[in-house]
Amino acid sequence: MNNRLWNVKNPNQGEYKKVLCVCSAGLLRSPTAAVVLASEPFNYNTRAVGVDAGHALLPIDEVLLDWADEIVCMHPAITHTLRAFFDSDILNGLEIITLNIPDRYPYRDPNLMKMIGVQYSNYLGEKEAAKSGKIVT
Repeated sequence: MNNRLWNVKNPNQGEYKKVLCVCSAGLLRSPTAAVVLASEPFNYNTRAVGVDAGHALLPIDEVLLDWADEIVCMHPAITHTLRAFFDSDILNGLEIITLNIPDRYPYRDPNLMKMIGVQYSNYLGEKEAAKSGKIVT
């Protein structure tokens, strides 16, 4: 555990935004999102996990939440589960983005990859518009 805690702040990770991609089992949607968000135009440092500890190969935990700068949940139900499992002190300060990606695509499905990229880009555009005071239609 001590090595994991040290690795959270390992300086060799660079200045890349650390994004934790979350779905139910961490097998299809969130690993695909990690690929998309680690690639151009985003270039983030990504990890993929699941919220269902009974099914996830890599279940979400407090160390991974401490590592992340941002969390991208694949569906509103995942965001709800995340908030139910972890108290607000642990999630405090983390930006949580919720996409609306249904659980019906294979890993790296081209349609899934496009949907993730479009929805995440739309989120960034809305966030930028809100910062600048522009109205998004």
